[in-house]
Amino acid sequence: MNDLQKIQVMLVDDHNVVRSGLATFLRAYEDMELVGEAKNGVEAVNLCHKTKLDVILMDLMMPEMDGIAATRAILADYPDIKIIAMTSFEDEELVQGVLAAGAISYLLKNVTSDELAKAIREAVSGRSTLSPEAARVLVQATRPTKQPLFDLTEREREVLNLVVQGNSNQLIADTLVISVATVKAHISRILSKLQVSSRAEAIAYAIKNKIISL
Repeated sequence: MNDLQKIQVMLVDDHNVVRSGLATFLRAYEDMELVGEAKNGVEAVNLCHKTKLDVILMDLMMPEMDGIAATRAILADYPDIKIIAMTSFEDEELVQGVLAAGAISYLLKNVTSDELAKAIREAVSGRSTLSPEAARVLVQATRPTKQPLFDLTEREREVLNLVVQGNSNQLIADTLVISVATVKAHISRILSKLQVSSRAEAIAYAIKNKIISL
């Protein structure tokens, strides 16, 4: 394979050791060529103006300009460049942020050499690669979130209020002049409506969403 057919790759990472390791990795594949290195987003954007690139391996947490901002800036001028986000974190905001900025793939830095090589080739062909962790974050993000407004009855709100205050089932029963069995039934329905599994979770959720008065 001659140089014209090689995938032109740039590394963007603020850690010299990481860049060195990735550079060594690239040299092991005949169809890839390292054509640039940058230690922050600003350098990466500037290098894009000077170098023909196919793929950028982009770190996200960097000084001066982070990977998300750099991805957005680069793709605004060079939409054909494929950017693969590489990070040590599976934070939901990072995953969603860099993919929304236009990155084609999201990988964690514990990826194997063969997996990374495959992801680079897939990116050139326009196909995305997501680490299992990133895919899980995206799946969780698409699930309906709990809503703070539930159809608690007035009595259930009274029971929940007393639960938040730390009262036992017996004390709640005495306060509301109902049986302990009825209190347990109310609490069971409250947990179901709030989509939580314990009194502690119900208390935390009720306080956070202000669905009871303290």
